[in-house]
Amino acid sequence: MGLDFIFDELSSLKEHALMREYRTVESAQGPYIQIKGKSYLSFCSNNYLGLADHPKIKQAAIAAINQYGWGTGASRLVAGNMTLHEELEKKIAEFKGTEAALLFPTGYMANVGALCALVGREDIVIGDKLNHASIIDGCRQSGATFRVYPHNDVSQLESLLQRSSIYRRRLVVTDSVFSMDGDTAPLPKIAEIAQKYDVILMIDDAHATGVFGQHGKGMIEHYGLEGKVDIIMGSLSKAIGSIGGFIAGSKCLIDFLKNKARSFIYTTALPPAACAASLAGLTLIQEDTSHIDKLWENIKYLKSQLSKFISNIAGESPIVPIIIGSAEDALSISKRLYEKGILIPAIRPPTVPLGTSRLRISLMATHSKEDINRLIDTMKDIGFLTHGNTIHPKAGYAQTDVG
Repeated sequence: MGLDFIFDELSSLKEHALMREYRTVESAQGPYIQIKGKSYLSFCSNNYLGLADHPKIKQAAIAAINQYGWGTGASRLVAGNMTLHEELEKKIAEFKGTEAALLFPTGYMANVGALCALVGREDIVIGDKLNHASIIDGCRQSGATFRVYPHNDVSQLESLLQRSSIYRRRLVVTDSVFSMDGDTAPLPKIAEIAQKYDVILMIDDAHATGVFGQHGKGMIEHYGLEGKVDIIMGSLSKAIGSIGGFIAGSKCLIDFLKNKARSFIYTTALPPAACAASLAGLTLIQEDTSHIDKLWENIKYLKSQLSKFISNIAGESPIVPIIIGSAEDALSISKRLYEKGILIPAIRPPTVPLGTSRLRISLMATHSKEDINRLIDTMKDIGFLTHGNTIHPKAGYAQTDVG
């Protein structure tokens, strides 16, 4: 027997158009990338502000390597805690308007670590049905009772809370921007309900940080919810242009996670150069919001062009999904675009539910209007967008069957 089952599983993935393979990028991340020596117009990166290749970020990382070297050699609680870790945590806390912050090597580790530390077998955690996989995994691994409410359905959230008074701790968790759908959570109402029932509220602000709010501080700034969210998770690998995740909140919360979050305690600290890059990215956003303005200009323009062909365009962010349906059809359209020099990989199960495979268009501030026009023209050239065949995106699908 051994590992023979792997062959059968791989064969099944290929048969159902669900097999995933790398495309190796040979250049820096930007609107155009190199693959096998050819230039492709990319609409699939989370590098929303185009900072991943910004000269100031590269300079900051190089300077940090020259001063601190590359690796940290240990976890933060052993000997891996360095000056730049503390500087970055202070900067994040100031940016997010909290007392303190804690760095994790990835956003995934931040979500799993925080959730598993905060709730356990005597507790309940309640989340949106379309929450990110890292939230779902953290909820499951915590051992707490895990319940989900239909996507953005605050009445069902309240109904679950009304029936949850028997638990020691109650925690509500939601994405602020949903990564595969591009829509946003009704955070003001969720915060109101959390306060009404005296429960812990945690948001995953990964795709909103650097994008939403007058100063790019995220969805809390966007809605004016300062002081009304207990736990803010965020990512440094998207709009900030670096790598890593964080939890921001009260000093008491951060001290607790330092001692209880296993994905923080038992892992090597982020390289100091990664911290320097994040510090530079946050500084760029604070000093100049023109990147954010340009991103939203691009979002508005793309939607105005797509609305000529697609009714009820999904997404309220740089993420604009076009629901195709079957994995085979989504993969076919993606391949035809790739042949024309445009990279938008097909998003298929299990990332999204069966029947909702899609193209996930992701915009950057560094895309030009000409880039967007080329995307629209190419979609028309391959017969995907036609005035006589309007696309009606589906809505209300679920990302997990957890009940």
